Amino acid sequence: MAEALRIGIAGLGTVGASVVRVLSDKAAELTRQCGRDIVVTAVSARNKSRDRGIDLGAATWFDEPLELAKSPDIDVFVELMGGEDDPALACVKAALEAGKHVVTANKALLSKHGVALAEIAESKGVLLNYEAAVAGGIPIIKTMREAMAGNTVSRVLGILNGTCNYILTRMEAEGLSFEACLKDAQRLGYAEADPTFDIEGHDTAHKLSILTSLAFGCKIAADSIYMEGISNISQADIRAAAELGYRIKLLGVAQQTESGIEQRVHPTMVPTSSVIAQVHGVTNAVAVETDILGELLLSGPGAGGNATASAVVGDIADIAKSRPGFQHGPVFGRPARELKPYKKAQMRSHAGGYFIRLTVHDRVGVFAGVAKRMADNDISLESIVQHGSSAEGDNSKTVILVTHETTEAAVRKAVEGITKDGHLVDKPQVIRIERAD
Repeated sequence: MAEALRIGIAGLGTVGASVVRVLSDKAAELTRQCGRDIVVTAVSARNKSRDRGIDLGAATWFDEPLELAKSPDIDVFVELMGGEDDPALACVKAALEAGKHVVTANKALLSKHGVALAEIAESKGVLLNYEAAVAGGIPIIKTMREAMAGNTVSRVLGILNGTCNYILTRMEAEGLSFEACLKDAQRLGYAEADPTFDIEGHDTAHKLSILTSLAFGCKIAADSIYMEGISNISQADIRAAAELGYRIKLLGVAQQTESGIEQRVHPTMVPTSSVIAQVHGVTNAVAVETDILGELLLSGPGAGGNATASAVVGDIADIAKSRPGFQHGPVFGRPARELKPYKKAQMRSHAGGYFIRLTVHDRVGVFAGVAKRMADNDISLESIVQHGSSAEGDNSKTVILVTHETTEAAVRKAVEGITKDGHLVDKPQVIRIERAD
C-alpha cells in the first residue's frame, strides 16, 4: 500500500469540523477506495480551546495558517477559512508554490484569483481542487471538467444560492412577505445577520463565474456579471407568476452568443412544468446544455456542513488516488495560460420574453399610452392582464404584460417612457422569463 496522504486543514468551522469527522468516521472505507490511508496530521484555526466535537489529539496545531501551508509534514493543504484575499490567498499560494496539492471551498478566492492560482498549480504539477466552491455537494465541477470531454457547452444555468431559493419557496408556499421569510431564514441559520451577499446575487455571481470559465474556456470574469437580487420581489409578483404558469427563481445564467459570453444573475420566471421549477428550499440545481449530451441537470444539497464536507472529502480522495508521475488535468478544464480573455456580450433577447408589472393610475388614456410605448419599441405582447385595486378609494390598477422575445434595451426604454409619461403609481417590476425545459 502507498504511503499515507497527510492532510493539513486551515479553518475548523462547521465545514472544517465536518471534514475531520468524515475522514475519521469513514477512514477504513476511504483507505479501501483510495489504496492508501488519509490522515489529518495538522490543523489551524482562530481558537485552539474551542470544543468542536472532534478528536484533534493526533494533529499538530498551527497558530498561523501560513506556517501550516508551508509545513513539510503535509501533502495536501485544505483551505476552509474563506475570504477572497489574505490570509486565504497567501496560504493557498504558498502551499502550491511548495508543491503541495490544495483543496478549497472558497468561491470568492477562486472568482478573483483562480486563474493565477491555476497557473501556479499547473506549473508545479499539483492539483487545485474546488468541488465544494460551487453548489455544495453537487459534483458539478468534476462533471464539467472531466466527464463532459468533447462536449461543446452552449448554456449553463442554475439555482446556486440556497438562501434565496428558501426565501422564494416560502413566499410562494405560505404567502409570506420577503421580509418575513428573510427573518425566518436568519433564525434558522440559512441567512447571515447581514444577508446582502446572498440576497443581492453576489454569492451566485461568484459561483457562476467559475462555471462560465469551465463551460467556455475563458478567464474568470466575476466583475462582468449583470446582477439583480431578490429583495424587490413581492407577493404581487409571486401571485402573478403562478397565474401565468410560472415560478420565480434566482438564476445564474451563462451562455455563448455571437458577440461574446453573456453572464447574468437575476430573478427569473421559469415554467412550473420545468424540472428546475421543482427545486425547492435550500436545494441547488445546475443545468448544462451541450451539443452531444443535450441537457444535463444535477440537483442536491447546496450548503451545510455535511454537503460541503462531502465535496471536500471527494476532492481529497481524488488526490489520494493519484500517484507520483501522474499527469494532472488542468484546473479549469484547459491549461490556465490558454484560457481565452473574457469577451462580454451585450444583454441579448431572452427566449420567452419578459414579465412587466405596472401599477398605473386608473384613468382614461393610460392603457393606450402603455401600449404605444411598447409598440414604439417593437415589443410584441403575448398577454395582458389587468387587476383593479382591492383597496377602497384607491384609483389605481395593476397591468401585467408578458412579451414575446425582445431585447433588454427595448424593455428598459419602454418602461422608462411609461415612467416619464406619469402613468405609474409605483415602481415598475421587470422579470425575465427563461426557457428551462
